Amino acid sequence: MKLIVLDGYTLNPGDLSWDALPAGLDWQVFDRTAPDEVYERSKDADILLTNKTPLTSSVLKSLPSLKYIGVLATGYNVVDVEQAKRQNIVVTNVPAYGTSSVAQLVFALILELCNHVGQHSDAVRSGAWSRSSDWSFWQTPQLELHGKTLGIVGYGRIGQSVARLARAFGMDVIVTTRHATAHQIDGEQWATLDELFTQSDIVSLHCPLNASTTGMVHAGRLARMRKQAFIINTSRGGLIVEDDLADALNAERIAGAGLDVLSTEPPLESNPLLQAKHCIITPHMAWATREARSRLMAAALANVAAWLSRQPQNVVNSSSERP
Repeated sequence: MKLIVLDGYTLNPGDLSWDALPAGLDWQVFDRTAPDEVYERSKDADILLTNKTPLTSSVLKSLPSLKYIGVLATGYNVVDVEQAKRQNIVVTNVPAYGTSSVAQLVFALILELCNHVGQHSDAVRSGAWSRSSDWSFWQTPQLELHGKTLGIVGYGRIGQSVARLARAFGMDVIVTTRHATAHQIDGEQWATLDELFTQSDIVSLHCPLNASTTGMVHAGRLARMRKQAFIINTSRGGLIVEDDLADALNAERIAGAGLDVLSTEPPLESNPLLQAKHCIITPHMAWATREARSRLMAAALANVAAWLSRQPQNVVNSSSERP
């Protein structure tokens, strides 16, 4: 069987190895594949692995020999899974590989908003402290997390990991989730979504993007937040109405935002958040620690091996389960 990796560089820029691919496969790894190169590289493949290279309905229709698609991520919207189902192509993903890494970046964003470590390091290096009239020198208010309230929207693996870190900082935690059946979840205080936005010093988003969550953070909900509050998003950019968040930041109706995701990635120059006040934006990198990528690769290759042994796992469509 022939296996093609369409965009291997994202997962493995050179610090990991593909050698754990199941024995007996004829395989080739491309660092990147442009849309007009997908067919030529994939036409003889039985197995395709992709991270962000789209496999649209028209592409899949041109690949009658394809039997398996392994998505090198948790989200699988780069694949037309319905068309794959019609063609009897198995599609798998890799859940839960980046939980600790994403939770870590949540607090990297929070701590930067609280302490502005990078800004103060630059100030010291530029001589601003040495030129200061006072020994005590800081350029922004310094905030303590102890005793603050963190509101977590979505209480899956990542939300729970963020809650554990928050408790270690001495924070109070409130949670909203569509699966809540009681007003307490694992010891956390439950709240409605509107209550959470009203009561939290920091709101952190950890829910999927779907019809019910798209644009859930809009002007009305932002207006409920405390003036000194922050919002953190390491989930999906489409959860936030970006124009509304930019307006709230620029008018200083809220104190700041830390975003690892945007509605369009990389962002268009017209994205209002690029120029918004008190807004930190990182390039969708929460998942990208070497440790998380190593787990992702191991799981993705295990998915291939499981499918080849007729015991498929992490299947996201209901097509055939046999190679």
